[in-house]
Amino acid sequence: MLQDMRENSQGTIAKIIIGLLIVSLSIWGMDAIVGGFSGEPEVATVNGEDITEREFLRVVQMESQRRLSSMEQPDPAMLDEDQIRADVLDSLIQEQVLTQDASAQGLALSDADIDALITQMPQFQVDGQFNRDRFVASVRNLGMGVGEFREAMRKQYVVNQIRSGIMQSGLVADANASQLMRIQNQTRNFRVVQVPASAVADEVEVTDAEVEAFYQDNKDAFRQPEQVDAAYITLSLGALAEKIEIDQEELQAYYEQRSGDLAREERRASHILIEDGADAGQTMATIQERLEAGESFEELAKEFSIDTVSAKDGGDLGFAGRGVYDEAFEEALFALDQGQVSGPVKTGFGVHLIRLDDVRRSEVPAIEELEQQLRGELARERAQEKYAEVRAELADSAYAADDLAGPAEELGLEIREARGVTKDGGQAPFDHAGLVRQLFSEDVLESGYNTELIDVGDSVSVVARVREYREAQQLALEDVQDNIRANLEVRKIREILEERAEAIVAGLEAGESLDALGAGEWEQFEDQERNAAGVDAQIMQTVFSLARPNEEKASYGTAITRSGVAVIALDAVNEGDAEGGVDLDQLRSFMASLEGQREYAAYQQFLRDTAEVSRP
Repeated sequence: MLQDMRENSQGTIAKIIIGLLIVSLSIWGMDAIVGGFSGEPEVATVNGEDITEREFLRVVQMESQRRLSSMEQPDPAMLDEDQIRADVLDSLIQEQVLTQDASAQGLALSDADIDALITQMPQFQVDGQFNRDRFVASVRNLGMGVGEFREAMRKQYVVNQIRSGIMQSGLVADANASQLMRIQNQTRNFRVVQVPASAVADEVEVTDAEVEAFYQDNKDAFRQPEQVDAAYITLSLGALAEKIEIDQEELQAYYEQRSGDLAREERRASHILIEDGADAGQTMATIQERLEAGESFEELAKEFSIDTVSAKDGGDLGFAGRGVYDEAFEEALFALDQGQVSGPVKTGFGVHLIRLDDVRRSEVPAIEELEQQLRGELARERAQEKYAEVRAELADSAYAADDLAGPAEELGLEIREARGVTKDGGQAPFDHAGLVRQLFSEDVLESGYNTELIDVGDSVSVVARVREYREAQQLALEDVQDNIRANLEVRKIREILEERAEAIVAGLEAGESLDALGAGEWEQFEDQERNAAGVDAQIMQTVFSLARPNEEKASYGTAITRSGVAVIALDAVNEGDAEGGVDLDQLRSFMASLEGQREYAAYQQFLRDTAEVSRP
């Protein structure tokens, strides 16, 4: 049989088939050949078009990585995989609906358009020029092929065209913007009289029967959750670094190596800042033309710069080192020669022209002044490699050991103890959700294993085990009665205060005076804004929620404060200014943007509701 196979493989037909396979592999890859026979599985179909499983899994992976990177302490175990998959599928369906809509409207990008967009993207450039190697590497890091990336760009761009068109079409009536501005700028005149909690505290009495009744009615609130006492080992880069000794010769060599960085350079800059809007390019071109014509940078800063503080001084920003300015601003500033003016530089504040006015460099401090800092830096640098090595050893040793004594002795680490750790956590390092979840897992809690080695911080790792487990239990009344009594006292004081305040309001509305009501004296406030400083926030919230008073009678209300209760008399509402200006323009733009967002959301929902979607 083997001989027959060998002879057939040398035949003409076999050679043709192999040749076709080679050509297919070179052009489309293995997926094209396998897919040609089996078809690519789909996870959903939208109006007859498939969302493939490969695309779905790729986006799931990207979304998982995005959520991990947004965590303060990244922990894969914290990810809800089912929720991620559901969210990703919904987003892909929505994207497919929008893409189909764009296609139906005749919106499309040619291959040349895609090429132009890609070559202009700064993340694919080196020294301002498109770099194919960087482009390919970046796309592969996303888990995509070049063709997939180009298609994703094509879809996203045409969808963005529709989104931008709808969102920019949002309109708001000038009258509505002016009315909202008047309300926002409104001020109010009011009076306040305070009734402190101390004034009614003597009227409050909580009996033992009330305490016991509250305990019986709320027993679930007085249960001690299940707890564990845990032993643990901590491995940290800082602790390793403390054990590393740096001799004087090493310190001197490191000092000389760092001397260039230790001499701090500061640059004195001036700038002209304009808003980054539709007219920014023309405005900046005008400024540059006038500079070239010999006009003073200082005078142009006073005329054009929206940074009014520096504009008064001709745009002068003073001396500053690295790490002070926006990254783009800093990069441009430190690339200038003294007296040179940059081209337009865009930051989050707007568009700048930057002039370098002066450069000064400080002397390198003596080694004695920096000895402690440099020893620490060098020790941490040396500890980095050792940390990775010891971490791997601890992970293996703890996994195989029946306790923590062996790994601790082997690596010279200390065993510590934490008491009363619940499923909600405890003191560090058991404030890390991943470590706590492992501690209460079946393997650790019931089978007596060590936890895995968990990274709980930057170069800090912990392995733990349970020493003692305590089931959840009902706390005895005598253990919690003091807290119950204190809470009931606070509750009763508040009830009495509210009754007292309502009685005062009723008397005032009936025409009685504060003296007759025995309620103290009014404190007067005039022209107070919504965010007025020096007035309790709860009082201000009540003041601006009260109905307008009429000419003869104030509007009354009450507010619970930190110290008691306040009775409020609203005397007048002063209309706010709604004249045209920057604030009104910004408010109008903001309201129009919100309206555009609502319209686009409604448009998306309409497309989604009318689409035919099937999920296998």
